[in-house]
Amino acid sequence: MYNSKPHQEHDLQRLHQQMLETRLAILISHGEHGLLATHLPVLVDTQEGENGTVYAHLARANAQWQDLQNAAEALLVFPGPDAYVSPSYYPSKADNPNVVPTWNYLAVHAYGAVEVIHDPAPLLDIVSRLTARHEEGRSAPWQVSDAPADYLDSMLRAIVGIRLPIARLQGARKLSQNRSVEDVAGVRDGLSASPDHLDNQLAAQMRSL
Repeated sequence: MYNSKPHQEHDLQRLHQQMLETRLAILISHGEHGLLATHLPVLVDTQEGENGTVYAHLARANAQWQDLQNAAEALLVFPGPDAYVSPSYYPSKADNPNVVPTWNYLAVHAYGAVEVIHDPAPLLDIVSRLTARHEEGRSAPWQVSDAPADYLDSMLRAIVGIRLPIARLQGARKLSQNRSVEDVAGVRDGLSASPDHLDNQLAAQMRSL
């Protein structure tokens, strides 16, 4: 992705944290079926491999997995919060009106070749771990084993698993770093006062600059 130097994020721990906080990633690939993208929940194992490894599953009816099994590189996009930045947030505007709107955001791109998984045992492990992750904290968490075995078997036959060892990571952390300290504070305060929760999340990120 295009990412100017002030906004590049290279800290692996921070990149992993963004990935772990993303509930729905976007898997993008190009192959025999053209350019394809699928929105899907993922598991990120930060301890497996140099940059981590991602697990997920696709519907067997989704032709994207057929392209992925040919070992072509795929891209997983982990979008974070984003916010419109109004020029009115900049105190410097009073002295220099040469300002325009922009957008602040967080994003991580993970690249790697995908292994397609058909065996029922690792497939069951993927869906069980995904379910446990999102049921965590509920008073009565549902478990995959709660489903009847024959129904579960039929559901597993309808999906394929994917494993993507991350070969390289790109991170964007665009938080007005190219502006003055006063303007950064103005953006942070403006987003903090917004009724939009995504604006508030960006403001919280800006406090760590």
